[in-house]
Formats: sequence, structure tokens, C-alpha cells
Amino acid sequence: MLDRQIKVLKSEGIHRIILIGGYRSEMLCREDAELRINPAYSETNMVYTLFCAESDLDDEAIVSYGDIVYSRAILSKLLKSDADIAVTIDEDWKSYWFARSNNPLDDAETLQLSSEGRITEIGRKPNTMEEIEGQYMGLMKFSAKGAAMMSKVYHEAKKAGNLCGKPVKKAQLTDLLQTMIHSGYRVDAVTVQGGWVEVDTISDLFLDVTKERLRLIKNSIKQLSKHLSL
Repeated sequence: MLDRQIKVLKSEGIHRIILIGGYRSEMLCREDAELRINPAYSETNMVYTLFCAESDLDDEAIVSYGDIVYSRAILSKLLKSDADIAVTIDEDWKSYWFARSNNPLDDAETLQLSSEGRITEIGRKPNTMEEIEGQYMGLMKFSAKGAAMMSKVYHEAKKAGNLCGKPVKKAQLTDLLQTMIHSGYRVDAVTVQGGWVEVDTISDLFLDVTKERLRLIKNSIKQLSKHLSL
């Protein structure tokens, strides 16, 4: 999955790639990527892990979860956004989530958008499907200014001792985004329609809808390899 991500990133001219590891981090070693380590991986979550590479967040950056695969079209659309903080949102998520769970509300999170395409709420436990206007993918872009905003909110949260009501070490990236929204920062949605997968469990790989999505992504990567000699 990481190798596919790296190929897609390179296809859009992104060549400085940093992986952040913890458990069995030696498995992440690659010639075409730098490795940062979260030594406290067993007791921390995503926000803490991301800031193990804080010194690298000094320019425009793409931040991606490691358990997703996405198409070049999604990455290209994200890169075209001129927002300081841009987050990809899948509007065609329902069929995928129904295939993964008998009750999508068990694994989904709230996501509300303003009429201007700004994210106004993210990451809460939903009570109804109407509270979910799209699926957060775990793929986002920060300008240098946006990364500085994120760092400011993170360090303010560390000083206060909590982030969105959670210990900072246990916070998710959606908690950080929601705190930024509450602090008045603009977080823009980049909407897409499918073209990605998330693999939380082995069973995710055997879903018909997942296999079809992966096939489409794999074919797009093969085409990239032909034209770009990746």
C-alpha cells in the first residue's frame, strides 16, 4: 500500500517522501523515502505521531494515513487547491461503508460542510446519516502557512493539556482539525467521488467493492508506470 502511495505521489512531482513509524518501523525502510520514528508509538495516537516529523512541516506538505490507497486523480485535485488547509472528502462513500459494516454509523464520523465548501464539523460520533455529508479519507494538504497554523494549535493544546477534550497523546487528526475550526481557522473540503480504499482489517481486502476499487487504482498506476517510468 505504501509503495502504491509513493508511486502516485511521484507521478505528481512529489519526491521528498517521509514515513513515520513506530512498531516494526524497520519494515518501512525504503531507498526513496526518509524515515522518522515515534518512540512512544504504543501509548500515542496520530497527532503525536505526525508531530514526530514537525521539523519537516516547514513548507507545503501532503499528509496521508498509511492505510489508504488513492488514485492520481484525487491527489491531482488536492494539489490544485489553493487553500491553506485542504482535506479530501469522499461524497460517494455510502455504498462502500455499507459493504464494510452492517451499520455504517458504527465506524463513520460526522462531517458537516458550509455552503462555501468549508468543513464546519468533523470527527464526532454520528447519530444519523444526515450528520455525514462525506467521508474523511485521511488525506490532506497544508500550505506553509497552514502547517504553521496547525503547529500553533498543537502546541497550545499541549500547554492546555487536552485536544478536543482528549489527552494530546491520544488525539486523532480529526480532533486537531476540529480544534482548528473552533479556533477560527478555515479548513476547506476537496470533494471526490470514490477512487480510494481504506484497509483497517484483512477482511477489508476481500470486499467486492474494495477489490473493484483497488483494480481501478492498480490499472491507473500501471498506466502511470508506462508513461513516467516509475
